Amino acid sequence: MDARPDDVTNPPGGGSLLDVRPTDVALRMIGISKRFPGVQALSNVDLTVWPGQVHAVVGENGAGKSTLMKILAGEQRPDEGTVELFGEQVEFSTPRDAVHRGIGMVHQELTLVPSLSVSENVLLGSLPRRGGVVRWKEAHRRTTEVLAGLGVSIDPRKSVSDLSVSQSQLVEIARVYAKGPRVLVMDEPTSSLGEHETQRLFQAVRILRGKGVAVIYISHRLREVVEIADHVTVLRDGRCTGSRPTAGLGTNEMIKLMVGRDLTEVFPKTPAEIGEPILRVEGLRSDGVFEDISFEVKAGEILGLAGLIGAGRTEVARALFGLDPSDGHVTVDGVEYSRRGPSAALAAGLAYVPEDRKADGIIASMCTRENLTLAVLDKVCTRGVVRNGADRKLAGEFVRRLDVSPPQLSTSVNSLSGGNQQKVVIGKWLASEPKVLILDEPTRGVDVGAKADIHQIIGSLAAAGTAIVLISSELQEVLAVSDRVLVMHQGRITAEFGRADFSEQAVMAAATGEPAHA
Repeated sequence: MDARPDDVTNPPGGGSLLDVRPTDVALRMIGISKRFPGVQALSNVDLTVWPGQVHAVVGENGAGKSTLMKILAGEQRPDEGTVELFGEQVEFSTPRDAVHRGIGMVHQELTLVPSLSVSENVLLGSLPRRGGVVRWKEAHRRTTEVLAGLGVSIDPRKSVSDLSVSQSQLVEIARVYAKGPRVLVMDEPTSSLGEHETQRLFQAVRILRGKGVAVIYISHRLREVVEIADHVTVLRDGRCTGSRPTAGLGTNEMIKLMVGRDLTEVFPKTPAEIGEPILRVEGLRSDGVFEDISFEVKAGEILGLAGLIGAGRTEVARALFGLDPSDGHVTVDGVEYSRRGPSAALAAGLAYVPEDRKADGIIASMCTRENLTLAVLDKVCTRGVVRNGADRKLAGEFVRRLDVSPPQLSTSVNSLSGGNQQKVVIGKWLASEPKVLILDEPTRGVDVGAKADIHQIIGSLAAAGTAIVLISSELQEVLAVSDRVLVMHQGRITAEFGRADFSEQAVMAAATGEPAHA
């Protein structure tokens, strides 16, 4: 049986949107089908969500999750099927209609205005006024009330640009929650959060559930789904392959419903012969950011770098690649290099796949071919002119090698799925034939199938002798594929674990500053 709440109360924000009987079904989407030119996006999909239930919708990119949610949000209309809210059939012509009827959407990409305060963002479009003048005291009081309703304490006067990533995500939820949604869709809400920050967000989700809000939770992080969701619906190729309570449903069974693979195939550990040290880091420091960072990575070795958001992992990676200033010594294959910028790092044999592929990894206005050859223009150009077909030959090699889909080199990279965009970013740096590859969140926001593909790529690189530094907020990922793990806390390395000593509990203890013993 699906979970049904015993108590339903109204959220802050006004209205009587939760004035319903606790036995009412919050949402029914019945026989939803949607076709686009050449693609059947959805085929006869059913979805039933109760008040006070966290209902996860999972599936690979392209499985139909986004299309189903766009129909619910009034952004698209189904070719077939009906939508019912609390027993009443509804049709949404616009997103405004959906919001008016109690549908809230928390998108993966934050929609906050960084230059405005928390209050201005939460009450955007509905700031209390008198005589045309904003009543700031009342605005801050309302915002505090909304945040408190989520179990969150943030200064409403604070600028959003000064918030942490997790605080910004909670403010995003509060902005939607202030409108009093009866059904709240959360699309990859933890994609930029670590384990600790995720638990803060889960606290808010549980409060919403307790208030009778029906929460639809979309995530590629299946362990989170098992932890937070009451019920799971799995989509594959536009069809529902299963819908059942989460209790007793493990991640491995979910993956089989999604892609027909076992969990061990998602995070494979490819055997590799570990050779001599390639990267040596001694006494690396950056004032106020990190200090006394020393380690080495050997040929064929995957070194995991774990820690909470803000521990300094990304900052170390950026310093190693010459993006940020730092002191200390870094040698690659026995030769020290100056870290005077990415060009020097590239010449020394380093490559860096950044954590934010859209901001730092791809150029959206360029096609697949142009992105893949961007870091190695010297290989395909003579005196600034591309040699006849050289760029197409090189790009085509990596499209085939990494199985980028669609394989057309002229395809706009912005139109690719997240997983294929990430393959292009990785391919761009592999074209430089690096000795050391630094991967910062290489599978963030990609589906299970793409994760498996990317990890196979990482494994093959290690087997070929590349030294790899892997940063990930997904602890299971770090422990599954790494040969050693370093843990950072507040800008320092607090523990080191060999593969035989891996333990989630010990790594998390070190990440939070508690004593940890390998």
